[in-house]
Amino acid sequence: FFDVSFCLFVVLLMKDFEYAVAYVIYNPERTQVLMVQRPETDPHIPSVWGLPAGNVHPTETFQEALLRSGHQKLGVTLEVRRFIGRGCLERPQCILHLELFEAAVVSGEPVVPQAVPGVTQYRQWKWGSLGDLQPAAEAGSLCSRIALRNL
Repeated sequence: FFDVSFCLFVVLLMKDFEYAVAYVIYNPERTQVLMVQRPETDPHIPSVWGLPAGNVHPTETFQEALLRSGHQKLGVTLEVRRFIGRGCLERPQCILHLELFEAAVVSGEPVVPQAVPGVTQYRQWKWGSLGDLQPAAEAGSLCSRIALRNL
């Protein structure tokens, strides 16, 4: 006989891992955060307002993925400020491992969507409060959950 935790561990090992990075960008007064609206076609949380995020490619670090994502999804150059937190979420096809950082725009103004093929593009962006992330957290947004827990 195997205990339940061992069986769960075996099931988790059978799934692939996906790695992602998300980031919090504060306005100059540090009273609001940049929020983006995901596309209607998003398979996990369609049309939800949350934090910008991107997949981590096999050859890059979380920080490198954050910098690339800033260019590809917002059209800006970012600087990584600090690590905020991490978490995992089981999805039907995979286990998502996500790390959340604070970042700052060092050049450019956010513009969405960007003309980068093969990358999930956002519909809109706006400034909002951390509390505005609650609906996304309730809808299953891991980065919103981490932000609400750690900020």
